[in-house]
Amino acid sequence: MGTIKALKDHESHSLLKTLLPWSLSALLPIALIRLYFYPLPFLLSQSNQIHTERRTINTDSSSHSQVEIACDYSNGKWVRDKLGPLYNGTKCDTIKDGQNCMKHGRPDKDYLYWRWKPKGCTLPRFEPLTFLEYLRNKSLAFVGDSVARNQLESLLCMVATVSTPNLVYTNGEDNKFRKWHFPSHNVSVSMFWSPFLVQGIEKKSDVNNDITQNYNTLYLDSVDEKWAGEISHLDMIVLSVGHWFLHRAIFHYGDLVLGCHYRSDQNCTEIGFYDVYGKAYKTALNAIIDRGGPSGKAIDAIVTTFSPAHFEGEWDKFGACPKTKPYKGNEKKLEEMDAEMRNVGIKEVVAAKRKANTKFGNLRFEYVDVSRLSLLRPDGHPGPYLYPFPFANGIADRVQNDCVHWCLPGPIDTWNEILLEVVKRRDGQYRRK
Repeated sequence: MGTIKALKDHESHSLLKTLLPWSLSALLPIALIRLYFYPLPFLLSQSNQIHTERRTINTDSSSHSQVEIACDYSNGKWVRDKLGPLYNGTKCDTIKDGQNCMKHGRPDKDYLYWRWKPKGCTLPRFEPLTFLEYLRNKSLAFVGDSVARNQLESLLCMVATVSTPNLVYTNGEDNKFRKWHFPSHNVSVSMFWSPFLVQGIEKKSDVNNDITQNYNTLYLDSVDEKWAGEISHLDMIVLSVGHWFLHRAIFHYGDLVLGCHYRSDQNCTEIGFYDVYGKAYKTALNAIIDRGGPSGKAIDAIVTTFSPAHFEGEWDKFGACPKTKPYKGNEKKLEEMDAEMRNVGIKEVVAAKRKANTKFGNLRFEYVDVSRLSLLRPDGHPGPYLYPFPFANGIADRVQNDCVHWCLPGPIDTWNEILLEVVKRRDGQYRRK
């Protein structure tokens, strides 16, 4: 019996020696495939957050089957945050003076201590090193109006907490065209002033020696070459426009005059601005498809949705945006113009994504939906602190207010937290294809 047992043990040992190398060689490709599709997080990341915050729902009460749902960062509420902002506004030198509320003497600081809490999930704090790692050796451009510049300067201040940017190019009045370089990761970040995305003549421009022109002229079928000419050199483009479309204007499409907005002095039809806004985005996004697609280069095009203003009464009246706390979640609804502008922008992104998917695999279209979370922050604007210490000589009845742009630091920093999450999610999807 002992001999038989020993023989069986020997046979089992021999079989194990034979099967073990074969098993390891079979499992190795599986392990490598898993690493490819589920890569380890960046070693430089400041947290262990996964690429996309997700929650699950049961699809069948009689089974354990579940479906993953990506976090909807547009739906949530503002909650208290003891940590406060990532950077100090008095120390970040890339902020436009008009948005540097701390430096300009805004006395209340409560607006700095709120965080956006999406419903059912979490929005991670911005991780500067993670952002730089995703953009290593790449070029990012913000294209649009002064709100786009506002978002850009927020991003620069947050990233500058870990890596100092060098200003390598500047042109145009009021810093309308600028470029920075982060040598630590070879990342370039640019600003292109283009308040319509398409070709246009801004109001009060010197046209035919008429310096009194008080309306904009837009050519909706022609993209603005100041930024579009650089598409092939960019890896990521963040588009953000809106408030310039609310001004008096005349709209051209090819050889036709489509109509006007708020110009009773002209013999043309009032057509508002919603359809015009959509046409401008369509032309811009199509330019990215037509020029970036054939290049084969991977390009992310991301639209930041319309950001509501918070004027109460006359813009130059004391107390034009007087709120000092966020609205509660159910206190204010996104509706009428703000909702329509948001919807128009998203509609064009969805259409561009569909078009690009059928033609080119190297283009990725997405949007950062900030409309509702921004609506709930009437306390986040510079207001009278557009200029330094506006009440140093007493409170005046008339004072210029800014209830459109955002204090830095302030609520707009959240836009870039969401931007980073979109980049992480899109990058993961692209690498898994």
